[in-house]
Amino acid sequence: MTRKTSKDFSPEVWGLFDQYVHGQISRRGFLDGAAKFAIGGLTAAGLLEALSPDFAHAQQVQPNDTRLVTEWLEIPAPGYGKVRAYSVRPAAATGKLPVVLVVHENRGLNPHIEDIARRIALDDFIAVAPDALYPLGGYPGNEDKARELFAQLDQAKTREDFVATAQYLKKLPGGNGKLGVVGFCYGGGIANFLATRLPDLDAAVPFYGAAAATDEVPKIKAPLLLQFGENDERVNAAWPAYETALKSAGAKYEAYVYPGTQHGFNNDTTPRYDEAAAKLAWQRTIAFFNRHLRG
Repeated sequence: MTRKTSKDFSPEVWGLFDQYVHGQISRRGFLDGAAKFAIGGLTAAGLLEALSPDFAHAQQVQPNDTRLVTEWLEIPAPGYGKVRAYSVRPAAATGKLPVVLVVHENRGLNPHIEDIARRIALDDFIAVAPDALYPLGGYPGNEDKARELFAQLDQAKTREDFVATAQYLKKLPGGNGKLGVVGFCYGGGIANFLATRLPDLDAAVPFYGAAAATDEVPKIKAPLLLQFGENDERVNAAWPAYETALKSAGAKYEAYVYPGTQHGFNNDTTPRYDEAAAKLAWQRTIAFFNRHLRG
C-alpha cells in the first residue's frame, strides 16, 4: 500500500494529531475528534494508524551496517543516576572525530532516532543518542506506551542528565573535543536548553523545538541553526520573542521555515515527512556541523 503524505490529511486532522502526540488529548479524544474526518472507508482508528510511525518503511541505515561500529554507553548523571545511550561511529575512522549528541522526540530512543544517529555517523561523526526513558525501563517498543512513560519523568532530573551527558561527550575518547547537539520536537527544546547551560557547546540544531527561556538567552554562546515547519502554530508562536532575545543578546543564529510543512517534517516514518524540506534541512544540518565542529 502506498504510504500517505501530509497532503492526504486536513489541517484539522493534523491539529488533532499534534495534540495527541504531545499529550494534550487522549487516544479516545483523537478518535472522537477525527471521526468526522474519516471518509472514503477510512475509520478514525484507521486515520490514527495511517498517521503513526512505520519504522521499517523508513529505515535508511541497517543496525548491522558494516561501515559503522555501535555500542551502548552508560554515563553517570546526577538526575536519575545513570544515562544509557546508543553510540555510533564510522568503522574506518583513523583520527579523532566531532561528537554529535542526538536528542529524541517525546517517545524516547525509538528505532527512528537510532537510524538518525547512524545517518550522522556515516557523515564522519561520532553520534550518541541517549534514552531519557532509561530510568523507567527504556523505550518500550510501542509509541503509545512510550508517551505514557514520558509523562512520568521528572523533567528537572532529565534535563540535568542531558547536561551531564553533554559534558561527558565533550571529553569522549575518540572525540576531537568539539560537541554539537541536534534534537527533534522535545529534543529540539533540549537543544535550545543545552545552549543556555553549556558555554562550551560548539553548535546546536533544534528541529521544531520549544524555545529557550528568554531570560536565559544571553547565556547562549554556541551558534544555532533553527529549523521550523511552516504549519506548526504551537512551536512557532514562541519564535518572535525568541528571535528578539537572540538578536538582543548578539547570538549567532540561522533560522529557516520550510513552506507547507508540518511539525515533524523531518521524521520519515510518518506522513508528516516532507522529502524535499527534510533533505534540505539535513544538508544544512551536516554542513553546519562540518563548519563548527571540525578544525
